Amino acid sequence: MAIKKSELYSSLWKSCDELRGGMDASQYKDYVLVLLFVKYVSDKYSGQRDALIEVPVGGGFSDMVALKGTKDIGEGMNTIISKLAEANDLKGVIDVSDFNNEDKLGKGKEMQDRLSKLVGIFENESLDFSRNRADGDDILGDAYEYLMRHFATESGKSKGQFYTPAEVSRIMAKVIGINQAKSQEQTINDMACGSGSLLLKAADESETGVTIYGQEMDNATAALAKMNMILHGNPTAEIWKDNTLSSPHFKDEYGQLKTFDFAVANPPFSTKAWSNGFDPQNDLYDRFKGYGIPPDKNGDYAFLLHMIRSLKSHGKGAIILPHGVLFRGGAEGVIRRNIIRRGYIKGIIGLPANLFYGTGIPACIIVLDKENADARKGIFMIDAGKGYIKDGNKNRLREQDIHKIVDVFNRQQEMPKYARMVSVEEIEKNEYNLNIPRYIDSQEEEDIQDIAAHLLGGIPDHDINILESYWKVYPSLKEVLFSQSERPGYSVLTIEKDRIKSAIFSHPEFIAYTQQIESVFTAWKEKYIPILTGLSNGFNPKKLIHDLAEDILQAFSDRNLIDKYDVYQHLMSYWNETMQDDIYFITADGWKAELSQVKGKKDEWDCDLLPKKLLIQHYFSEELRNIETLEADKELIISRKEEIEEEHGGEDGFLEPYKNDKGKISKPDVQKRLVALTKSFAGNLFEDKIQDDNAGDELQILSEYIKHSENELVLGYKIKDARAALEKMASSKYRVFAEEEIKEMVVMEKWMTAIEQDVKDELQRISQRLTQRVKELAERYETPLPAQLDEVKALEEKVNAHLAKMGFVWR
Repeated sequence: MAIKKSELYSSLWKSCDELRGGMDASQYKDYVLVLLFVKYVSDKYSGQRDALIEVPVGGGFSDMVALKGTKDIGEGMNTIISKLAEANDLKGVIDVSDFNNEDKLGKGKEMQDRLSKLVGIFENESLDFSRNRADGDDILGDAYEYLMRHFATESGKSKGQFYTPAEVSRIMAKVIGINQAKSQEQTINDMACGSGSLLLKAADESETGVTIYGQEMDNATAALAKMNMILHGNPTAEIWKDNTLSSPHFKDEYGQLKTFDFAVANPPFSTKAWSNGFDPQNDLYDRFKGYGIPPDKNGDYAFLLHMIRSLKSHGKGAIILPHGVLFRGGAEGVIRRNIIRRGYIKGIIGLPANLFYGTGIPACIIVLDKENADARKGIFMIDAGKGYIKDGNKNRLREQDIHKIVDVFNRQQEMPKYARMVSVEEIEKNEYNLNIPRYIDSQEEEDIQDIAAHLLGGIPDHDINILESYWKVYPSLKEVLFSQSERPGYSVLTIEKDRIKSAIFSHPEFIAYTQQIESVFTAWKEKYIPILTGLSNGFNPKKLIHDLAEDILQAFSDRNLIDKYDVYQHLMSYWNETMQDDIYFITADGWKAELSQVKGKKDEWDCDLLPKKLLIQHYFSEELRNIETLEADKELIISRKEEIEEEHGGEDGFLEPYKNDKGKISKPDVQKRLVALTKSFAGNLFEDKIQDDNAGDELQILSEYIKHSENELVLGYKIKDARAALEKMASSKYRVFAEEEIKEMVVMEKWMTAIEQDVKDELQRISQRLTQRVKELAERYETPLPAQLDEVKALEEKVNAHLAKMGFVWR
C-alpha cells in the first residue's frame, strides 16, 4: 500500500523526537537527517551501476540494520557512513555527526538501544522509498522539509536560523522572476544558505533548471545543505562552507565577486560581528563603494550590499531583513538613500511578525532588480502583515496569503490598505524612509459612535454606506431594510429587529446572488469531474492541484462580496488535509478501496480512500436510519431514567437506599425491593415498614425505574446487533466494489461535496456579517438619550412608590 504522506511525516517526527532525550533539537537533527539520507540513497541506488550515488559494500542502510542490538553499533554506523562518504566525495558532509558520541547519545546499553530504535524507525517497510515516487512527487524531499521545520520549531531562540519557512521561500522564488530563466546555465546564489531550503525553493521555480551556488558559515548546516541538494535531485549544486562577508568563495577570473542571474537570502538579523575577518573600509570587492559602510554592530546592510554587488547588470534578487532596515537612520539612512537613487529596489513586502525561527520580530522581503534600474520611478510596497494563521507558538502564512502576495506583486496591482506603487519623489519627501505604514494605511476604519444618533435617534447614513459592497450586489435590499428619517444624514430601520436575518435571506437579490455563486462552482466542478474520475497510476499530483486551484481562483475572480482567495484557501486546505493523501494512494495503487485497521482500535476497520461512513450513507441509508431511531429511543429512555434518579435519588428519596459507594444506583437491590413490594401488595400482608401511605408511590417509581433500565438494556442489544449486521454488509460491499463505483463516490460524494460545502459556508459567513452589522447598528441607536431618560424616570417612580408602601421616603 502507498505511504500516506501525512502519516509518514508525523510518524517520522514523533518517533525521532521521542528518542532524542535531553539532546537539543538543533543537534539531534544532524543524526536523524543523516539517517534519512542513508536510507534514501540506499533504497534508490543500491545495486545500480553508474548510479547518481554509489552505495558501496558495507556502506548502505542494510548494514546499519545488521548492527541493531550490537554493543559497537555507534562505531559501526560511523564506519558505514564513512564508506558511503568516501565513495561519493561526501567527506565532511554526511560524516560530520559522531554516532559514537557518549555525551550526546548515552553510554553502553543506552546508546545501543537508542541507535537501534532510531535505525528501526527507518527500517519500517512502508518507508521503501525506491517504489513510492509518483510523477512530480518528491516525497523524501518533502519529508526532509517537514523534519527540518519541526527541528527548527524545537530548536529555540537563535538556533533555528538554519531554516527559512517554506511559505516565505515560495514567495521569494516567485517574485524574482526565476520562472523566466531560459537555460540551465543561468545561475542562482544564496550567500547565507543555511540548510538550502530557500535556495531549492527558488531553483524549483525554473522550468529549465538553473545552476545552484550557496555559501554557509556553520559546518553542520553546510553539510545539511549538501545533503538537501542531493535529496532534491541537485547533486551538482556547489555549497561552500565559509563566511560570506569576510571570505566570499565564489569569484570570477579576476578575483572579484562572481555575479549571478538570481539571488535569494535570509541572513542572520542584525549580526554584531559582521566585519570580523576583513576591513570594510578597504573591502577587496568594492561592496560598500558608493553606498557607505554599515554600522559597526549591525550587519543587515552588509548582506544587502553583498547581494547587490553579486548580481549581474540584469540580475534579480530577494532578501529577508528586519523591518528596521526600512527606517533606521545614521549610516544606514545614507546607504538606503544611495540604493534608492540607483533604482535597484523594485519592491518591499512587509511580512507578519513571528514567522521566523529564532526571532519573533517582523521582517520584510526587499526585492532587487537591476534590469532597467535607471528608469525606475517608484518602489512597489505591500503590507501583508495581517494575513496569517497561528501555528503553535509561531505564525504561518496560508496558501491564500502566498498567492495574493505573489499575484499583487507580479502584477504591480494597487489595492487599498494593502499595496501601492510609491514614487521615488514621495520617498524623497519622506527623507528616504521606507517604513511601510508611512505609505500604506492598513488599519481598519474605526467604528465611531455617533453622539447625535445616541441623543436624537436614527442610524447614521455613514455607517450604512460603509456596507456599499453589499448594496452593489443587493441594491433594493437597502431600501427594504432602511428608510430616510426626518433628519438629514440619518435613516431608520423599517422592519422589526428580529426579522433582519429573514428579510435578508429571503430577498430575491440575495437568492439570485447565491444561485449565481453556486452556478460558478458547478461549472468548475463539471469541468473537473471527468478529469478526476479519469486519473490513473503515474499522473502528476502537483500539476493536478495547481490546475484545480488556479481554475477555481479564476472562476471566482471579479465576483462581488466573495473573496476568490478565501475560496482558493478552502480548496488548498482540503487538499492538504484529505485530498492529497487520496491522490497519492491513487497514483500508487489505483482506485482501490482497501480496508485497514483503525489505529489504536483493535476491532475497528475503515478505508482511507472511501470512508466507511460515506459508503454506509450511500448504500445502507435505511439500515443507518433504523439504528439512529433505536439510538434516539435509547437516549429518550436514558433521559427519563435520569429524571427519576434525580427526583428520587436524593436524601429520603425512594432510590436513595440503593446507591452504592460510588453513588450509583444498584439495579439488583432495586429489583429485590420491587419483588418484596409486589408480593406484599399481592398478598395484602403489610409489615409495619411497608404499611405507610407512600408504599404505592414507591411501587410505581421502582417499577418505572426497572422498566426503563430493562428497555435500555434491550435497545442496547438491538443496536449492537444492528451495527454488527451493518458492518458485515459494508465489509461485503467493499469486496465487490467496481472501480467506476469507487470513482463516482470518491470524486462526487467525498471530494466535491466537501469543497462545495466550504463554498456554501463562505457564503453563509458573508451573509451573517451583513446581518450582524445591521442588527448591531439597530440596537446601538435603538433607544436615544431622551427615551432612556424617560425610562429611568418611570423606573424611579416605581421604586419610590414601593419604598413609600414600606414607610420610606427617598429624598
